[in-house]
Amino acid sequence: MSELVKTQLNDAKASMDKAIDHTDYELGKIRAGKASPAMLDGIMVDYYGTPTPLAQIGNINTPDARTIVVQPWEKSMLNPIEKAIKEADLGINPQNDGVIIRLNVPPLTEERRRDLAKKAKAEAENGKIAVRNIRKDTNEKIRKLKADGVSEDEMKTGEAEVQKLTDAYIIKVDKLYEAKEKDIMTV
Repeated sequence: MSELVKTQLNDAKASMDKAIDHTDYELGKIRAGKASPAMLDGIMVDYYGTPTPLAQIGNINTPDARTIVVQPWEKSMLNPIEKAIKEADLGINPQNDGVIIRLNVPPLTEERRRDLAKKAKAEAENGKIAVRNIRKDTNEKIRKLKADGVSEDEMKTGEAEVQKLTDAYIIKVDKLYEAKEKDIMTV
């Protein structure tokens, strides 16, 4: 196989790794009934007029499976943090005791578990779509290599390798989804 085709395959593998990492990250944000600091990812707090990620204004811990504790580095940030958590609409009511903010994660109902499983399935499908789009782009790049002197056989071999990569990464996405679904549906 030519070096040009190998380069395209390596680029595709790197892109697919990123797609898997992103899918894993998005699945991690879906709560599964257990408290996780990742549930607060993406919450922006008004820090003296600048939207700042919550993780940069205080410590986020999970002392037990049902509780998240946010301890701001500045006491003056308690109320803005509490407001940001309420606005994030996580379905959790923050409790401010003047020192820390405590979030009690309620157990999930069966209906809510099914909704979260559907959301996880949609994220997994987005991951698969990303992998397939990378396959399509890589195959197009391999076909364009014909102008650089790559033979038909090398192109076919390259496209077959891209398909093998795609299949392997689709299986990885499925495994991530199955693990998340099991996590969500476990009471």
